[in-house]
Amino acid sequence: MAINIQMPALSPTMEEGTLSKWLVKEGDTVRSGDIMAEIETDKATMEFEAVDEGVIGKIVVAEGTDSVKVGTVIAVLVEEGEEVPADAGAAAPAPKAEAAPAKAAEPAAPKPEPEVAKAAAPAPAASPAPASGDRVKASPLARRIAAQTNVDLAGLTGSGPNGRIVKADVEGAKPGAAAPQPAAVPAAAPASAPAPAPVAAQDFGIPHEVEKLSNMRKTIARRLTESKQQVPHIYLTVDVRLDALLKLRGELNAALAASGVKLSVNDMLIKALAKALLAVPKCNVQFAGDQLLKFSRADISVAVSIPAGLITPIIVDAGGKAISTISTEMKDLAGRAKEGKLAPNEYQGGTASISNMGMMGIKQFEAVINPPQAMIMAIGAGEKRPYVIDEALGIATVMSATGSFDHRAIDGADGAELMKVFKELVEAPLGLVA
Repeated sequence: MAINIQMPALSPTMEEGTLSKWLVKEGDTVRSGDIMAEIETDKATMEFEAVDEGVIGKIVVAEGTDSVKVGTVIAVLVEEGEEVPADAGAAAPAPKAEAAPAKAAEPAAPKPEPEVAKAAAPAPAASPAPASGDRVKASPLARRIAAQTNVDLAGLTGSGPNGRIVKADVEGAKPGAAAPQPAAVPAAAPASAPAPAPVAAQDFGIPHEVEKLSNMRKTIARRLTESKQQVPHIYLTVDVRLDALLKLRGELNAALAASGVKLSVNDMLIKALAKALLAVPKCNVQFAGDQLLKFSRADISVAVSIPAGLITPIIVDAGGKAISTISTEMKDLAGRAKEGKLAPNEYQGGTASISNMGMMGIKQFEAVINPPQAMIMAIGAGEKRPYVIDEALGIATVMSATGSFDHRAIDGADGAELMKVFKELVEAPLGLVA
């Protein structure tokens, strides 16, 4: 019996995608779990694995096709020796996406990213894998891996079509435990702004070439326009002396050299922001219509530049992790982000963001909030400046850090308290390793 393979919804917000590349051809035999295609969503390019076994009888949508709606038949799977029916590949109505609650996540999604002023915003968290009766929806390959690693499928979040649990979801879970579920978020959330009218191109006869926007770049444009239009930003800047942190970093790197771990300044600033959010919980929040979500854990979305734009992979529970662990995780996440291999749960979420353009020599900037989060920290370059030390003018390594806050959720005084605590943690950095 022929089976229509449909364009999957690879993230809760995905309505259409680009079929970037077929990894199989007509006549190939596939088994459950085999990777069949690469699909570009609004956040990343992701692999699409087979759910059923059979032979690729017909490829309906050619690779490179843009704007393929979720639910569109992209290929037909048949049994060995079976002819492809004449009507195979007929369009099927796209399933309605389940309403995803607004959450301290989208993504990239994206996200993580100025540079998060260009970042894809985090997407709402993937829904828990739906079950039919007591049966959890999971691919056979995911079930085998779960059985081998003692992972409970019942509590995992599925990132496959219609919430189906796939290989990547199981591999990212800890043995013997279900993957952590995001905090419940009320459905009531501010309505999205109407889509802006298309911008007419005006080349004025100037020589140019036209580059088509990727799905990620379209999402970046839409989400950040919404952020600036809907979120009342307030900006607070502090100058932070870095000398003590740089000295401690050098000592820690010397101690960790045998382990192959090398801490960056950014790793330590991620830790500082997380600890500051825990110390000032009024800033570790999210505005949700007539409610305010107050988070008890600090998950930090970190802006990472990738060829298609920017994305914000997440350091989960950054306040509770050693800086060496943050460093190791960040290197892994950044590497896989640049290869387009992040799972949705790795960039959808976060309670606050950090964007560091100091490494590019930018002295100070104001980042656009990564909705639905309520704050983002923009990090400028550390540079030698005249500085008053012990009542005398001296020279110190100083950076400017600017917090952008959603004024609907965070008062200026609370934002100022967060910046004060962040500054204190960086200037007396032993608190980061205590």
